[in-house]
Amino acid sequence: MSSTTISYKNHRFSPQIISHAVWLYFRFPLSLRLVEEMLLERGIVVSYETIRRWGRKFGAAYAKQPRKKKPSRQDIWHLDEVVISIGGRKHWLWRAVEDGYVLDEIVQTRRDTKAAKRLLLRLLKKQGLSPKRIITDKLRSYGAAKRDVMPGVEHRSHKGLNNRAENTHVPLRKRERMMQGFRSVGGLQRFISVFSAVRNLFLPPHQKRSALATHIHRIRAIAHWKVVTGAIA
Repeated sequence: MSSTTISYKNHRFSPQIISHAVWLYFRFPLSLRLVEEMLLERGIVVSYETIRRWGRKFGAAYAKQPRKKKPSRQDIWHLDEVVISIGGRKHWLWRAVEDGYVLDEIVQTRRDTKAAKRLLLRLLKKQGLSPKRIITDKLRSYGAAKRDVMPGVEHRSHKGLNNRAENTHVPLRKRERMMQGFRSVGGLQRFISVFSAVRNLFLPPHQKRSALATHIHRIRAIAHWKVVTGAIA
């Protein structure tokens, strides 16, 4: 993997500083002003508005680079949706997870069969394979959409089985509070595409592992991040 497609031309700050600021913002529940303060402590004077522009410009490019999980016909997809208020209106964030790894997510105004079908079609196109099983909550729209899109796939509908998908909403809820809500559907969709890609890279495998193995995984993730962002000195 290389960073040859990411250009820092005409930027006053180095790739190391820019990528570090973007990493802080998307990896941790920090506001733009807190990231600005953390950089200032290191002697880097940059405004929160500049950090916001960095996140918008480079975040999408970075999100395309991190390692992707290889699809398998033995995969089990956990599907769930969570309500998010934007401008006083309810929107639904539909998300697909496999062992805590976010496969895809999409913001929609509906919570019906059409919306569920759109999520499944996106997943099939992106993954290239249908899963062994999908697990959802009790929302009937999933069953109706599955019958049209992937009728041969096993479907289990149970609230208690879908904790893995529901748990992935927690980090986003923390960010939502820190950011005092999202301003637009497009802004939310852009944010989660980068947010989930960064989280996927640094998230250790779901299986129980030792503290040392977790540290090694994070060290490798940091090294990979530096490679794809061009931040290696």
